[in-house]
Formats: sequence, structure tokens, C-alpha cells
Amino acid sequence: MSNGWDADEWDARYAASTSVWGGAPNRWVEQEVRDLPPARALDLACGEGRNAIWLATRGWHVVAVDFSAVALDKGRAAEPPDAGIEWISADATTYEVDQPVDLALLCYLQLPAPLRAAAVQHAARALDPGGVLLVIAHDSRNLVDGTGGPQDPAVLYTAAEVMNDLAGTDLELEKAEEVLRPVENAERPAIDALLRVRRPS
Repeated sequence: MSNGWDADEWDARYAASTSVWGGAPNRWVEQEVRDLPPARALDLACGEGRNAIWLATRGWHVVAVDFSAVALDKGRAAEPPDAGIEWISADATTYEVDQPVDLALLCYLQLPAPLRAAAVQHAARALDPGGVLLVIAHDSRNLVDGTGGPQDPAVLYTAAEVMNDLAGTDLELEKAEEVLRPVENAERPAIDALLRVRRPS
């Protein structure tokens, strides 16, 4: 079984569709970020860039990182003029920023626990004082009680597990919860995990 962490597989998936995730930002990204003042953001595992593009149109300077060259090409093609997004081909579990950011985003990066922890910790280290880390994922409970998402329990997780990944850091918890995401033509919503933490100013 694939663990979902293969660039060639994702290249093929992105190449097979005009848009895998759609053009609108994730609803939780929009909810949690819309009141933050625009500054510098890191979108790890950005895919086709829907969240990065939304941030850029709101005045953020965005570094968008993914290991799929096809996804990055699609993001560049969809980027509005003068958005100024930096598209970087790299592994989200090892990428190091050149300069700190005010927002680090991990959106549906579904990985086995050791790889997830590596990505979360790299994102946390990227934060400037006052910076926010936002992690959104298919929750472990989604497999049985929700809709869609990966069917491998090894890559599902909870907000509490992500918080455990950050043990020993100075990050302050602002939100850790399950959130229910409506899914069109589905009888029940998807269950997402949402974690928001902040580095003290």
C-alpha cells in the first residue's frame, strides 16, 4: 500500500484533472486567517496553490512548497498577475525557510506519524515571534463517522496528536478541535482536525 508520500503518484494525480481541489481556499483557512494582518506566509504541501493564491490576493507574501512539479506548474498558471508567490519544489517534511514567517499552514498533509511530526516541527520552527501555525487535516474519526478522505488510519490524526508533536516548543495553544465540513451530495459531513497555535511575541 502506498503511504501517499510519492511525488510521481501525486504528479500523475494532478495531471489527470484540471483541478484536484478546486480554486476556492479551504473554508477553515479562510475562517482562521481572514482577520490576520497580511505579512509573510508559508504554505507547506500547497498542492495547486488554492490557499497560497487566496492569501496572496489578500496582500500576503507567500512561499508555497510542494514536491509535485505538476501541482506547482498549475499553481503558477493560476497565479494572478503581480501576486508574487514563491513556488518552491521541496519536501514538506524537511523544508527550511530562508527567513521566518508570520503564518505557517499545513492543510490536509496526511502522513504517518513520524513524517507528520517532522513537517509540523519544521513549520513551527519557521515562525517569527507572534506567528501562527495552522494545521488542518482529515481527523482520525472521519474514517468511520465522516465522509471522504484517506481510508488508511495510519495517515489520519487528531488535533491533540499534532499538539503532542509540538511538545517542548514555546507555542501557545489557541484552538484544538474537531470541525464538521459539509460535503456536497453526502449524507454526513467530513470530520476535520483543526489546530491553531502561536509563538509568543
